[in-house]
Amino acid sequence: MVFHTMKALNTFGFPVLRFNFRGTGLSHGEHDYGNGEVADVRTALDWLDAEIHLPLIFGGFSFGAAVGLRAACPDPRVKALIGVGVPVAPVAADKEEPRVYTYDFLRDCALPKLFVSGTRDQFGPSAKLQELVNSVSEPKKLVLIEGGDHFFEGRLKELREAIETWLKEAICSQPSAVS
Repeated sequence: MVFHTMKALNTFGFPVLRFNFRGTGLSHGEHDYGNGEVADVRTALDWLDAEIHLPLIFGGFSFGAAVGLRAACPDPRVKALIGVGVPVAPVAADKEEPRVYTYDFLRDCALPKLFVSGTRDQFGPSAKLQELVNSVSEPKKLVLIEGGDHFFEGRLKELREAIETWLKEAICSQPSAVS
């Protein structure tokens, strides 16, 4: 999912930074249940802004979307948001209390927003995701990939096409949206 999101953004000339959150893979630090991870996204946005000097579009998958949307929405350097597999149902990790995600901050977020999910996403049931999208401010778009699960198994082409179509229609056709 992350690779195909990256390729869709690259198609339009947007450079992409992919990173692991604290405590994931070989990264330093410990998982902070979404608090420190918001700071990780802010640090990544700072680095991109300093190094690339181009409009920033945030894209995140699952937990990365949940914390990244929170960090990117109020950032004036960010021009658009993409949430892939946005979790909206409580998720229990091993030996943890279920994670509950809230997105109240999106009600006042005026940035263009794309939400992409599979119709069989166990962490983003379509009805609950539709409720979320209905509650957020315009502009926004929800794309449900028929038969797709949380990881878009067998549906990665449709995921990439959905992102590319939205970028072409909502972002690249309106220069003021990314300048």
